[in-house]
Amino acid sequence: MSIAQNTAVSPAVSAGTNIPQAIESLLKTLQIAYGVSDTPLIDDSSAIGYRNCSGATRLVLLGDSKGQLQAIVPAGDLLDLQALQRLTGRELRALPSDEVQAIVAAKELLSLPALPQITGLPTVVDERVLAMNEVVLESGISNKVIRLKGESFKILLAEAVIGDIAKPMPPAAAPADVDDVAQIRQAVGEFTSKRIAQRLEDTLEFPPLPQTAARIIKLRVDANADVRDLSDIVEIDPSLAAQVVSWAASPYYAAPGKIRSVHDAIVRVLGFDLVMNLALGLALGRSMKMPKDNPTGFLGYWHQAVYASAVIEELVKRIPPKYRPVQGIACLGGLLHNFGYLVLAEVFPPQFSMLCRLLEANPQAGHSSIERHLVGIDREQIGAWLMTLWNMPDEVCIALRHQNNVDYNGAFSEYANLVFVATRMLKAHGLGDCPLEPIPDAMFERLHIDRDEAEAAVREVVSAAEEIQGIADNLAA
Repeated sequence: MSIAQNTAVSPAVSAGTNIPQAIESLLKTLQIAYGVSDTPLIDDSSAIGYRNCSGATRLVLLGDSKGQLQAIVPAGDLLDLQALQRLTGRELRALPSDEVQAIVAAKELLSLPALPQITGLPTVVDERVLAMNEVVLESGISNKVIRLKGESFKILLAEAVIGDIAKPMPPAAAPADVDDVAQIRQAVGEFTSKRIAQRLEDTLEFPPLPQTAARIIKLRVDANADVRDLSDIVEIDPSLAAQVVSWAASPYYAAPGKIRSVHDAIVRVLGFDLVMNLALGLALGRSMKMPKDNPTGFLGYWHQAVYASAVIEELVKRIPPKYRPVQGIACLGGLLHNFGYLVLAEVFPPQFSMLCRLLEANPQAGHSSIERHLVGIDREQIGAWLMTLWNMPDEVCIALRHQNNVDYNGAFSEYANLVFVATRMLKAHGLGDCPLEPIPDAMFERLHIDRDEAEAAVREVVSAAEEIQGIADNLAA
């Protein structure tokens, strides 16, 4: 949700320049020449367009026990909190969005231009900004930007601290043809902490594949397996059985009468295939501890998992039978799509805390870019790698590994593409932590599903937010 939606502020705009009077007055008082132009649009997103505009800058508000500070960096770059800490000697965190919105509203703007004088806070500026021939700023209103000559902008930075606090944004996803195992080993080898390297390389700290999951995987290849076999496996674990029954009994499925057993869940509501893969996903999810430290505003792991699985279930129903992937496997990909997040928290605890802070300070960046900046790999790579070690179905490994590769069209691409579509459409509703980016028509064509039909599927799931919340709460308990 934009600041404009949250604050409903209507800045006083100068008729001559179409920028807020407060900004115009400041620049004139400081005798800074400037120009005003429309925000460049890319893929119908002004935010994406602005970040890709040459010379674009952004302002990040941060704070710690000593007070607040603002950082100015190139709009498309990653604010490096570790570099900022080395420069300032402070462990700064991005201010929560409600505090930022309060500051913006107090200035009667819709956004904060990267002008130190607007807030009057101590300012740190990335040295790359000083090298810009032209600096582009948000104007404080929608669809307009302010352009300054680089030399003029330097005048505004007279009291700012200059430093190397930003890095070029790593790719949003690992290339499809990269050797994940080799890259993981390389990333591990670059860590200075031998303890962490040992944990990953030897998998000493990874839990073994849960016994229930191992039994379900074995059952998958048994052509004679029936409902009783699956029920017996799930019911060995009372907690898992309760979660499966709770899922089936949710108002989301509106099943008539009470669901009293796993057998009922299979026969009356979910079906054999879906329950088998649901139980597998739940068993794997419970094998990792839920991290106590998460980025501010993070939608819980199980909430993201349930939403993605539910959307994929609805999408698969809308694919013609001739092209339809296996529903249970597809839903399992959705349920486990963020599993690598748990693995990162389990294996790299010191880096994971910094990851959370970087995600807060760089909300415009996708998590994969930040993870690759911090540890050299992303959650998709490490999650898929662990699934491979556990001998999970290839479809699931592919779904996790290539869920952010917009052009992936290789083996089992339909499973990865379904996760891409589901997570991006959910993000458009403010749900999840994947990048907010357009979905190309080619992906819908590969899936043989109409875009309008897909959007209808997502709306149907989002409209049942209370029921989805109930399922996720039960899983997280």
